[in-house]
Amino acid sequence: MSDLAPDTVPVLVPLALPAPYDYLVPEGAAPLAPGTFVVAPLGPVKYVAAVWRRPPDESPPKVPRSKLREIVDVLGGVPKLPPISMDFAEWVADYTLSPTGMVLRMMMSAGAAFEPPAPRYGVRLVGPPPERMTPARARVLEAAENGLLWVKSLLAETAGVSPGVINGLVDCGTLIAEALPGWSTTQLDPSRVRATLSNEQTDAAAQLVRHTKDGFAVSLLDGVTGSGKTEVYFEAIAQALSAGKQALVMIPEIALTSAFLTRCEERFGAKPAEWHSGLSQSSRGHVWRAVAEGNAQLVVGARSALFLPFPNLGLIVVDEEHDQAFKQEDRVSYQARDMAVVRGHLGHCPIVLSSATPSIESLVNAQQGRYRHIPLRARYKAARLPTLSAVDMRKVPPERGSWLSPVLIEAMAETLERGEQVLLFLNRRGYAPLTLCRECGFRFECSNCSAWMVEHRFRHRLECHHCGKFAPIPDECPNCGAEDSLVACGPGVERIAEEVAARFPEARRAIMSSDLTPRIADLRETLREIEDREVDIVIGTQLVAKGHHFPGLALVGVVDADLGLAQGDPRAAERTFQLLSQVTGRAGREAISGRGLLQTYMPEHPVIQALVAGDREAFYAREIEARREAGMPPFGRLVAILVSANDRAAAENYARSVARAAPPAEKIQVLGPAEAPLSVVRGLYRFRLLVKAPRETDIQAYLRLWMADIPKARGSIRLSIDIDPYSFL
Repeated sequence: MSDLAPDTVPVLVPLALPAPYDYLVPEGAAPLAPGTFVVAPLGPVKYVAAVWRRPPDESPPKVPRSKLREIVDVLGGVPKLPPISMDFAEWVADYTLSPTGMVLRMMMSAGAAFEPPAPRYGVRLVGPPPERMTPARARVLEAAENGLLWVKSLLAETAGVSPGVINGLVDCGTLIAEALPGWSTTQLDPSRVRATLSNEQTDAAAQLVRHTKDGFAVSLLDGVTGSGKTEVYFEAIAQALSAGKQALVMIPEIALTSAFLTRCEERFGAKPAEWHSGLSQSSRGHVWRAVAEGNAQLVVGARSALFLPFPNLGLIVVDEEHDQAFKQEDRVSYQARDMAVVRGHLGHCPIVLSSATPSIESLVNAQQGRYRHIPLRARYKAARLPTLSAVDMRKVPPERGSWLSPVLIEAMAETLERGEQVLLFLNRRGYAPLTLCRECGFRFECSNCSAWMVEHRFRHRLECHHCGKFAPIPDECPNCGAEDSLVACGPGVERIAEEVAARFPEARRAIMSSDLTPRIADLRETLREIEDREVDIVIGTQLVAKGHHFPGLALVGVVDADLGLAQGDPRAAERTFQLLSQVTGRAGREAISGRGLLQTYMPEHPVIQALVAGDREAFYAREIEARREAGMPPFGRLVAILVSANDRAAAENYARSVARAAPPAEKIQVLGPAEAPLSVVRGLYRFRLLVKAPRETDIQAYLRLWMADIPKARGSIRLSIDIDPYSFL
């Protein structure tokens, strides 16, 4: 046997590695095609990895066998990674300047898909009722009375309880655990009778269906809240399924999946596959395999669903395409909406972007003819858009120690008297954003971050929302020792809930905040209670703004409409307009008339003026022109470079050395370094540079040239690059 090793294949390990490594093919193994999953050793660890492909002009290396390691195992039972996924991984890595191995890691996020299927167990109602009956247990017994074998998570979701309730009923013998049959995928029926569409919806659906047949094209479905955008793009999904293709719907919030899956079931006769972080590992593995084998016809998921191994994708829908949740900022920084368009282009697959408040990037693309623009300007059936008014807090301030103006309180009382629901919106979690001592002025600051500790009175603790550190609320000031001297400054949703309880003690209340409803089952149960009118007043953060349908909601009060406008962020006006439009759009979605009140100290601000006047077009025209004049996205390119270290001087010095290494370029500006607004996070000192360039600039080529010439980062120093940044903290 020759000492050289022609029987090698490139293998990409899902780590921060820039390229595949060559490995020996096991003796006697069949040829390994690109996309085959294998177990490969790297150092002392064995990794599940993927056989990659060589560039067409590259020959296998002539390396002595003694210098190569052999593949440990070939995972023949795992579906191969389709070629389109490898194309997509390389494109994303090239665009984001990330190692291809890290993109592959996102594509392999279902570890159970690469292991033999584990036995699964369900529960069935067999025993007598438990001795201790609770409302939650009663709902479980009612759901399970048909005697069928239930998947535990599905029974918990159907009954609106936590898995712990199910476990308790198993322990007491009311439910019994039994082995479930193997996974199966229910077929969807695209010909199932659809909802009755209005003339405007029918025309929009016809356009989408026509575009779906054309291969790659991007359509912006631009419809006001409550206009029935979902039912319209369901027709495009039906067209893709009828053609034997797979479809993907991306949504920004996993709490929305339950209601969305129900709507899909009503339209197609079965629930689609779902993909998000709340699924068990076994469920994720099942969905991953079903997608790779082409058995999952329709997938509804969070942004990471875009990296599932679809071999036959025929449509991608990005719902609430404007939402900031589609931007990932850690490890591989990418904008899922934009990457969905790339995935569609690579796979000749049509894209639907749906929103009531489109991103400026998408709207400009539609105006310039890159995207097809399909507007929906009327709400479905008899529903009307809510009327909005600004409450000038300078003229009608709240009582001392309160946060709700007399105007809003009176409107709430009138709404409740009519038996209708109220929503109070404040995009600030916890009880108060700052706690201080009235005796010495001491402020509770996170020891790991340059941020205040937020008081969460319901859980009796102070918490940092950046690193997660928490501590109990002390009885005395840790600085001066004064007792009963701690004062909460400013409101969070918990403090608003406290005021509501004092003013409307008979009203049924619910708080929607990720702090108080961290589990998906709890959040979905709260949503069910609101939809079924078991709640009179909802107090919520941005969780309430995303796609919910509350039939009884008549009044939306925005407690602090100015909150998002105070940030030094190029997208602050756009985000505030979108968020407040979305949250006020929850009101009056059926026969009830809707009304929105915006508490503000700046009623003259253009964003507030546009919202009150209902003049969306004026706001977008003004914001687009401002972006154009400033050369900001989508008319220019931005790149954020973040340098961090556990020593401030080291971070600053390295950031300055990076700035000095920037190649000269006539049209490219390098701004900074400057200390980040959040100067310390998780004990790391942070300095930022911002690169600004014209739209046509090959910014990736410039950055590669630059990064090749910077000094090597040593010790705790880290450098990260964010192409098209959304956060400037």
